[in-house]
Amino acid sequence: MVNADRCSLFLVEGPSHKKTLVSKFFNVHLGTIARPSSNTLNSNEVQVQWRKGIIGYVAEHGETVNIPNAYEDHRFSDEIDKLTGYKTQSVLCTAICNSDGEVIGVVQAINKKPPGTPFTEDDERVLQMYLPFCGISISNAKLFSESRREYDRSRALLEVVNDLFEEQTDLEKIVRKIMQRARKLLQCERCSVLLLEDIHSPVVKFSKTFELMSPLCSEDQEISMEKVSCSDWLINNSIAELVASTGLPVNISDVCQDPRFDAEADQASGFHLRSVLCVPIWNRTHQIIGVAQILNPLDRKAFNNADQRLFEAFVIFCGLGINNTMMYNQAEKTWAKQSVALDMLSYHATCSKVEVAQLKAAKIPLSSELGIDEFHFNDFSLDNDGMITASLRMFLELGVVQKFKIDYEVLYRWLLTVRKNYRTVVYHNWRHAFNVAQCMYLMITTAGFQDVLTDTETLALMVGCLCHDLDHRGTNNAFQAKSGSALALLYGTSATLEHHHFNHAVMILQSEGHNIFANLSSKEYSHMMRLLKQAILSTDLTLYFQKRTKFFKWVLSGEFSWSNQEHRDILRSMLMTACGLVAVTRPWDISKQVAELVTSEFFEQSDRERSELKLTPSAICDHNRKDELPSLQLEWIDGICKPLYEVHKNKSNRVIALMFAFVGLDG
Repeated sequence: MVNADRCSLFLVEGPSHKKTLVSKFFNVHLGTIARPSSNTLNSNEVQVQWRKGIIGYVAEHGETVNIPNAYEDHRFSDEIDKLTGYKTQSVLCTAICNSDGEVIGVVQAINKKPPGTPFTEDDERVLQMYLPFCGISISNAKLFSESRREYDRSRALLEVVNDLFEEQTDLEKIVRKIMQRARKLLQCERCSVLLLEDIHSPVVKFSKTFELMSPLCSEDQEISMEKVSCSDWLINNSIAELVASTGLPVNISDVCQDPRFDAEADQASGFHLRSVLCVPIWNRTHQIIGVAQILNPLDRKAFNNADQRLFEAFVIFCGLGINNTMMYNQAEKTWAKQSVALDMLSYHATCSKVEVAQLKAAKIPLSSELGIDEFHFNDFSLDNDGMITASLRMFLELGVVQKFKIDYEVLYRWLLTVRKNYRTVVYHNWRHAFNVAQCMYLMITTAGFQDVLTDTETLALMVGCLCHDLDHRGTNNAFQAKSGSALALLYGTSATLEHHHFNHAVMILQSEGHNIFANLSSKEYSHMMRLLKQAILSTDLTLYFQKRTKFFKWVLSGEFSWSNQEHRDILRSMLMTACGLVAVTRPWDISKQVAELVTSEFFEQSDRERSELKLTPSAICDHNRKDELPSLQLEWIDGICKPLYEVHKNKSNRVIALMFAFVGLDG
């Protein structure tokens, strides 16, 4: 069009404060097949600084420059001529603008033909008419290229999310994936992730450092190192510390111009640092847990604003992935600690081999010899070992050992361990648990319930009785709630102790050699555990009050049905409560002794409420109001115990014997 010997095209790149002109076509001859300059690491593209030379001048001012003799113009640089041996004479240089009038490129034509002829005004007009169309085409091409790049980056971010949430168990693996994606996404020579030792400490100290280098810069395909010494990366470390302390990203296009750069350390490291982009890594609670940084773009330019925005978006997902992995690792450690603690607890809380051997060798007396088949059973007639052998006798008489194929040694071990896990409190101890179980045994065998309860229900009720107060601390649910105890925090304020007793029972069953339900099928085991939980939780009198009105109505109206599952569930709950209150049905001297133990335990709690909680105890627990105890006890018996036993008479004539004992009749 202008009959020039050679022509070059430069496009504007870089941020507004540091624009650069980069050759896309350089010194193209007439008639040759032109190929755009490459953006690879070994590209021979020419970069011209803004305002420098004829090209820089035209780009800055947007003017057309027509020079007949280039060597006579002070803006001309002969560096290219010296390198190529080509002599530039005439030059025609014109700016390319977009639709907004912004300079987006420069076209330079060299040496008008025939040689020695200058470019004319007609040549200038031709370019001025032609280049606006070029500007439109270039703008559209750049828009398409940017759209394509954003699409690729968005897709890459989705791939990052997929990668991160596929691997959330191993910190090193997830950091390696992060660095691989960052290096690929942002085309850099090296990337690193530095994790803080303590996110709450004002002193920035990194506990782990991971590095990954591009295979173009290293013989190894991938280098990933943990706890790398940063002595040869002083600028890395100083920038990382700055970002970790301020929470602000740092983008340095030329480290040589930065005062924090140590040229000697850079030389000693063997890796020439040019530019750095470093951003903070946040966790889900917006706390900084580390920093991520990328070094040296492969195209030898600086990281631009688009790179920074992309890297910051990328690191958001990285932060979530790292945080989740760290939480998983912490949970693993916590689980391991818990496992060790439970193992230690199991060792110290389970019975000894000697105790099991002694029980195996002991004779198991008949129920008549033990006195456990009488409603007038003396709660204090058996010692600790006697209560163990009596428990064995009850299990044997009920036939549950044979029915559920319970291993005898497992049963011995389980009984001894249950006894060991009762504390030496005044009343809610192993003796109380045994007496409740003895009452349940009697209700099942002599009050007619054996004919209507299933074997599974029978075993669940007996186990529930023996375990219903495991690890009782001598204080009630109200005290747990008022004191904000660990149990209240763990289980809440509804049936706090009962939930703890059940969980303790489960822990014993899960201890090695203690599972008396081991020979049950999976379905039978689940059903058994449901019944056991229901049995133990039903000993909470709050739940008893919620259920008894409905139960009394069913029984007294004749609506009760053994085939109705809800009716059966509530009946078992009522049986647990009836057995738990059995002490009031014992002969007077026994009942009085038990009442004194209960009162003593209540008084101990009231002393703690006064001294520790600064509260006034309830009347029944307050030893300062002990003169009121007889009337309070009668209210307790008339309001809670008597109605329960009276309604059970309607379900079994044999419960009448228990009722007679309760009201002091002779039958």
